[in-house]
Amino acid sequence: MSRTLLIAEHDGKNLNPSTAKAVTGALAVGHPVDIAVFADDAAAIAEQAAKLSGVETVIKVERPENKHLLAATLAPQIQALAEGYSHVFMPSTTFGKDVMPRAAALLNSPQVSDIMEVLGSHQFKRPIYANNVIVTVTAPEQATVTGTIRTASFKDAKAEGKAEVSDKTLDVSLPEHTRFLDLEVHKSDRPDLQSAQRVVSGGRGVGNQENFEIIYRIADKLGAGVGASRAAVDAGFVPNDMQVGQTGKIVAPELYMCFGISGAIQHVTGIKDAGTIVAVNKDPDAPIFEIADIGLVGDLFEIIPELEKALD
Repeated sequence: MSRTLLIAEHDGKNLNPSTAKAVTGALAVGHPVDIAVFADDAAAIAEQAAKLSGVETVIKVERPENKHLLAATLAPQIQALAEGYSHVFMPSTTFGKDVMPRAAALLNSPQVSDIMEVLGSHQFKRPIYANNVIVTVTAPEQATVTGTIRTASFKDAKAEGKAEVSDKTLDVSLPEHTRFLDLEVHKSDRPDLQSAQRVVSGGRGVGNQENFEIIYRIADKLGAGVGASRAAVDAGFVPNDMQVGQTGKIVAPELYMCFGISGAIQHVTGIKDAGTIVAVNKDPDAPIFEIADIGLVGDLFEIIPELEKALD
């Protein structure tokens, strides 16, 4: 039977917004969609997943080893649960990209990464070469298709559903060579960078770590998430979990404002799906102006205070 299984991404308490976007991508295949929640206590997360429109069933897989999900222990559980499914997907996040190739290897099935458009049940579009080329990939029809769904390419599924929630016990021996030790999380009250509707980023042109305060200030006035270019991260202005781009996070906000960012291909790759791009840079020849919807040539330390006054 043709049916799609989507693996939910969560932090142990709340469903990651990437799952809602991945539901829309999974539904585009045209088959019924179930969501699997692997956790030690999945009740609250399953309740959130059940509200996503288009989802038929939410499957809870609870066991102590799932308190801190690891790709090495999650992949064999996905293999066991995938029986009977024609497609198995996960959001194309850092964790999803770690898990799904392992699951694909165990299932002996083709892996399609970064699905950005569904052309048919076994045909997809995905980017390669840092988004400079979009290719069409056709998977064998006899095999289970595993893949990651690029969340920046799909809208959130609406929270208007009422899916059935069921429990599943999997008799699977989990590997012990990989185990959870600790998790260090950079806490912030600002919106999550990858799900924020507005994002403000700073680059090398900000100058130093202290000057980056002006980026945080304008972001807070806009209720925006804060990102940075690789140059700013490499220079130590901000931690690397704020990096936007090919080797950082892919973002797709409605509004993306970048200050002091030249527009290297590495950065542009991560913002191509943004709605409106506003760029401020002193260099009129900066490549960022080639993709910006609105460009301002000027000093960010003069322009941001003017923007703040306008927002007050």
